Amino acid sequence: MEHIKEELNVLLPVIRAIAAQFGEKCEVVLHDLTQGYESTIVAIENGHITGRKVGDCGSNLGLEVLRGTVTEGDRYNYITQTKDGKILRSSSTYFKNSKGETIGALCMNLDISDLLVAENTIRSLTMHSLDQEVKEVFVNDVNDLLDYLLQECQKEIGKPVSHMSKDDKVKAVQFLDMRGAFLVKKAGDKVCQFLDISKFTLYNYLDEIRANQDKGMPKNRV
Repeated sequence: MEHIKEELNVLLPVIRAIAAQFGEKCEVVLHDLTQGYESTIVAIENGHITGRKVGDCGSNLGLEVLRGTVTEGDRYNYITQTKDGKILRSSSTYFKNSKGETIGALCMNLDISDLLVAENTIRSLTMHSLDQEVKEVFVNDVNDLLDYLLQECQKEIGKPVSHMSKDDKVKAVQFLDMRGAFLVKKAGDKVCQFLDISKFTLYNYLDEIRANQDKGMPKNRV
């Protein structure tokens, strides 16, 4: 497989079959990851589960795969939560081209909220463990995803920007970089505003961070 859109005639029936098999509680999403992360969804069934539609962006987990922070992106039966409180049992698998580049993903999100109400009697059907919970965020606008990553960044550093030292800000940039934030167009401007640093300083921080990483880690746009 070289291009997702060239295989839509094969993939779309698969997506519809999965959605039909598991019903309206199962969202099935196809992402094209070659055209920018601002608009990756090229097909979706039961989008009411996360409130997304064709043309919307992917989640934070996809950014980590594209960034190279996560080398084996496929995940199965992990637990996530939507912003309106639904509990999902999710699986994601990624497609690569002949060069080994990640070009797309097929993701399934099954709403098990109702099942959890009766968890004591049907635990075996939910197939989940809170110990395996993975935080995944579903948004319509990639800017909301950046806002989420910035909030998580501040939690990680543990202090407001006004109290951050240079080392704190370097750690903040590294946190965002490892989660693929800079794969999003114009993310650098938002990060600079958030950390109260110049674009020049941001580039210097990124150079310092990436100089300490493995030489095989790709450098991405800011």
